[in-house]
Amino acid sequence: MSRSYRFDTVAIHAGQPSDPLTGAVCTPVYQTTTYAQDELGGKPEYCYSRTGNPTRAALEESLAAVEGGRFGFAFASGLAAANAVLQGLLSAGDHVVASQDLYGGCYRLFTKIFQRFGVQFSLIDSTDPAQVASAVRPSTRLLWLETPSNPLLRVTDIRAAIAASRSRRIGVPAPVVLVDNTFATPVHQRPLELGADLVLHSTTKYIGGHCDVIGGAVVTRDEDLAARLKFVQNATGAVPGPQDCFLLLRGLKTLSLRVERHAAIALELARRLENHPEVGRVYYPGLPGHPHHEIARRQQSAFGAIIGVELRGGVQRVRALVPHLQLWPLAESLGGVKSLLCHPATMTHAAVEPEERRRIGIGDGLIRLSVGLEDVEDLYEDLDLALAATAASVAVPASREAVPA
Repeated sequence: MSRSYRFDTVAIHAGQPSDPLTGAVCTPVYQTTTYAQDELGGKPEYCYSRTGNPTRAALEESLAAVEGGRFGFAFASGLAAANAVLQGLLSAGDHVVASQDLYGGCYRLFTKIFQRFGVQFSLIDSTDPAQVASAVRPSTRLLWLETPSNPLLRVTDIRAAIAASRSRRIGVPAPVVLVDNTFATPVHQRPLELGADLVLHSTTKYIGGHCDVIGGAVVTRDEDLAARLKFVQNATGAVPGPQDCFLLLRGLKTLSLRVERHAAIALELARRLENHPEVGRVYYPGLPGHPHHEIARRQQSAFGAIIGVELRGGVQRVRALVPHLQLWPLAESLGGVKSLLCHPATMTHAAVEPEERRRIGIGDGLIRLSVGLEDVEDLYEDLDLALAATAASVAVPASREAVPA
C-alpha cells in the first residue's frame, strides 16, 4: 500500500487490489494447481500452487500488514504453522523455553514428536520473568509465549519475558521469540511492536471467525526468519487451498468489528459469572481480581472473548450441565460467531498427562467458554438455568473452591 493506513483500512485493502483482469473488488479464488510458463529456466512469479498461489499471496500480504510485519506465511492449520517454525529454526540438541499452559496440540507436537528427534523443551510459568531467565540455556534457540494462555488465561508480560530471556546470554545469540497471538488477535495485541520476532495464529479462530475454515499463519519482520519459513512452507507443503484463503480474507475484513463485540460481551459475562453461587472461580484477565489484570491492561487494548470457569462439583457437574444448555454447544475450537463450551481435560488438553494438567492448574471441573456474538442476556440466562438445574446433582462444599492462580 502506498500510504500508511489505520487497522480497519489495512484489513480491507492490504494485498487485495481490484482484480486487474476483470476489476473484481474481491480477490478471486485461483483454483489451479499449476501455471503455464513462457520459457525454459525462467523464474515466473507462480509455477505450482504448493509454492505460491495468488489467492494465498493476497492473504499472506494482508496478514503481515495487520500484524505490522513484512512477511506473512499461511499454512493449512495452526499446528502446521507451529510445525513449520520448529522445523525452520531447530536442530537436534536445541532447546525451547515455552509457556506451560499452552494449547494441548502444541504440547503434543513438542513432547511427542520433536522431543523424539533430540529437541529439548522446558515448560515454565512464563508470567514470571525469573523463571524465564533461569530456564534459558546456551542451547536455547526459541522462546515460545502463549498470551493470554489456553485455557487458564494467564498473561505474560512480553517485554519482560524477552528481557529475561536475554539477561544471561553474554556472548551467545538471543533466542528467537514467538508469541501465539490467537486469543488476543492483532486488534488487541501487537507482539512485534513489543519486541517479538514471530507471531503465530490459528487463523481457524478469530481471523476466520465463523467456524468454517481451518488455517494457520506466521508473521515476521525478519528477512532471515522469513527465508527459513518460506523454505519449510514449500518443502513440506502444508499450505491452505485457495478457497480456504478466500474465506480467511473475508474474515479479516470484519475482524475488528467482531472481536470488539466479542470482548464486550465476554467482559459482562465474566463479571456475572464471578458472582454466581455455583461457580468456584472465573479466569478472565478483564476482571480486577485476575492476577495479571494490570499487565493485560497495559499490553492489550481489550481482554478477549475466552473465559475459563471452574464449576463447583468438578467433572460430574460439567457432565450434568451439558445436556441442559441450548446456546453453548460442547465443541472444540473457539473464535466463531457462535458461542462454544469446551472441557479442556477431555478435549483440547486430553494429550496432556493428568499429572501435568494438575501441576499447571487445569482442573477436571474447568470449562472454557468461547463467547460468541449472541445477546449477552441470552447467553447468561442459558448458563444460569443450566447451573440451577444441576445444583442438586452433585454434592459440593459450601465454601468457594481454592484453585491455583
